[in-house]
Amino acid sequence: MKSNLILLFSLIFFISCKNDSEENVRVLADSSGNINQVTVVMENSLWEGEVGEVVRDELAAPVDGLPQEEPLFSLSQIPPQTFSGFVRKNRLFLLVEKGKQKDFQVIREEYAKPQTGVVVRGEDNEEIKEVVREHSDSIIKILKITELREKQRRIGKSLKNDEKLEEKLDVSLKFPSAYRYAMDEDDFIWIRKEIPKGLMEILVYEVPLSAIEKDTNVIGNIIKMRDSIGEKYIPGPVEGSYMQTEEAYAPYLFETEIDGHFAYETRGTWDVKNAFMAGPFVNYAVRDEENNRYVILEGFLFYPSMSKRDNMFELDAILQSAKIN
Repeated sequence: MKSNLILLFSLIFFISCKNDSEENVRVLADSSGNINQVTVVMENSLWEGEVGEVVRDELAAPVDGLPQEEPLFSLSQIPPQTFSGFVRKNRLFLLVEKGKQKDFQVIREEYAKPQTGVVVRGEDNEEIKEVVREHSDSIIKILKITELREKQRRIGKSLKNDEKLEEKLDVSLKFPSAYRYAMDEDDFIWIRKEIPKGLMEILVYEVPLSAIEKDTNVIGNIIKMRDSIGEKYIPGPVEGSYMQTEEAYAPYLFETEIDGHFAYETRGTWDVKNAFMAGPFVNYAVRDEENNRYVILEGFLFYPSMSKRDNMFELDAILQSAKIN
């Protein structure tokens, strides 16, 4: 009898703990929203005034390296009272709260997953503007990382086999099956995706460390390298034409990392010598000291008279998935 009572109490305790545990588990819905779309939650009066202007100046600033101005993020504003229900499932949101202690906070998976929210608080308009300006670089970086991971997740649903890259250059990339190999040589791979009225292109090749590090003019060396590759492998529509770095505007140069390796990130525009063709490019020169080389990962786009931000973002997400074996 005593053992039966102990068993009964143990069972009741187990069920009670299990129910408590289940109640504490939050089941989050999948988030929604287009890539690089941010929901801005603030009062209409703030959005239409100087606070909204600062938010737009920072989060909708032009993307570096595009031939025409396009914003970093597409912003859609709603007042706080409508931020409920389905709207809360948006993947990215910026919540501005006036009349509260000056603060900046990042929250994740609050209403859906994946989801990143940024909360900005201030007692008055001036404090809110100060917080936005002070943390704008961090806000942009945090939101971009979320979008990059989401784009890579979507790409991962239908991957192209990249054995050729691994065999020839000891590099792996995650790119969709919509891409195909346009050129396949021992030390040069060209991958292409056809889109309506345009082309999305990826180049992967290697150069010696000395090609970029021979002097202090890094950007000049990268331009020279790009132009020599363009002349050798990427012809234009007429005889003697080929892809080159546009001479009228100097590319942007940054330092970053790819797969834990130091990399030079170059963004700018390309054109075709002796022909009317042009578009944006992003180039990563990834330092591979073990093999005395830079692995060059480049994406470029030909999409005349169309918005290019999201296409370039797809190319960027592919290039940043690289693994240097």
